[in-house]
Amino acid sequence: MYAVVTTGGKQYRVEAGSELTIERLAADAGTSVTFDRVLLVGDGETVTIGTPVVDGASVSATVLGEALGPKLVIFKFKQKVKYRRKTGHRQHMTRVRIDEISAAGKTSKAPKAEASEAPDTAEAPEAPKPRRTRSSATAKPAPAKTATAKTATAKTATTTKRTTASRAAAKPKASAAEATDEAAAEADAPKPKRTRKPAASKAKATPEPETEE
Repeated sequence: MYAVVTTGGKQYRVEAGSELTIERLAADAGTSVTFDRVLLVGDGETVTIGTPVVDGASVSATVLGEALGPKLVIFKFKQKVKYRRKTGHRQHMTRVRIDEISAAGKTSKAPKAEASEAPDTAEAPEAPKPRRTRSSATAKPAPAKTATAKTATAKTATTTKRTTASRAAAKPKASAAEATDEAAAEADAPKPKRTRKPAASKAKATPEPETEE
């Protein structure tokens, strides 16, 4: 059995056990609602059409919850002026499940969902997994400082000191008297005077005397 009902200004073809999304209803989830405006009822080959509704026919449903309709884009435009307005809208809807259709003394109910049998004993919660810890055998030993490294460092420092001392000894030290004599000789030496080279005289071109033949 099926029926055509009207709600929210729209018509819907419904059957027992079907779910549909209709315009928003002022009802909470889990409550029962009844649609009394049934326009048509069909039962096999028998079809009853109402004028405008079928007398005594009704459809009961259960509210499942709220939903949102498809997104709509509203764009306003005016030519020759900089006017652009873009907004969006999603209509608030209600989801319902059809439970029963009754008309002319006949009733069509939705089949009840078989509840799954719960096990007699509750499942024990899973034990937490043990954390992995590094054993002392796996851990790498820290590198220990050996006496060999200290000995090598001491030898290197001693060699560097000896090299520096030998270089300093190889340089001859000048006596204070020699340094004084050299400074005095440099002071007494006459400085060369700067002389200007005479500019080359420009030879004037003298005209040659004309000879008469």
